Amino acid sequence: MCEVKVLYDGYSVMTGKDQMSANCSCTLIKGDHNVIVDTMTAWDSQKIISALEAHNIRPENINYVISTHGHSDHIGNNNLFLKAKHIVGFSVSFQDEYYTHPFDKGEEYKIDDNIKVIPTPGHTLSDVTVIVKTTDDVTVAIAGDLFERFEDIDNPSLWLEAGSEDPVQQMKNRSKVADTADWIVPGHGPKFQITEEIRRTLKKQMGEETRS
Repeated sequence: MCEVKVLYDGYSVMTGKDQMSANCSCTLIKGDHNVIVDTMTAWDSQKIISALEAHNIRPENINYVISTHGHSDHIGNNNLFLKAKHIVGFSVSFQDEYYTHPFDKGEEYKIDDNIKVIPTPGHTLSDVTVIVKTTDDVTVAIAGDLFERFEDIDNPSLWLEAGSEDPVQQMKNRSKVADTADWIVPGHGPKFQITEEIRRTLKKQMGEETRS
């Protein structure tokens, strides 16, 4: 089975009219396959190495690197992990070998019985979410910028203003992921627990968008 360890919580704060300070959540999955999800900015390599060492993991022990999408704050240290297979959005590769997987047709990528990668386009058209079943039978969705942070449940403008290439798809995938997850690790905030109230709110928002 698996353990999910959030190494760093993401954040996003406006610091001026046309400027923000931001970094993504970075998450380690420990199990039969060791996985790191979203590797922060290119200036964070030592932070990641130190955080992994605290969990007795070295970069060469990582089997998969998953970037939920290709924005720079989510891929900055992928090159630390040269023995891993890399999944960046819908792209799957190892060294110079690329593998076709039909994410665009809605098909999940199964790493093992406890870890899968599902397509969740919206923020970008090739976003993915990592679904993990943990040792204590809890389902964690590492969702990248599908969810900006917990506050965007009640205030959708937070994820819309963060950028969405397809808001309708994003809304549908937010509800879909919440229906299956107990916890969500968002792109730019601490992980949060999913409640029935949250699921109802997301379904209501999706219905309102469909009618508009």
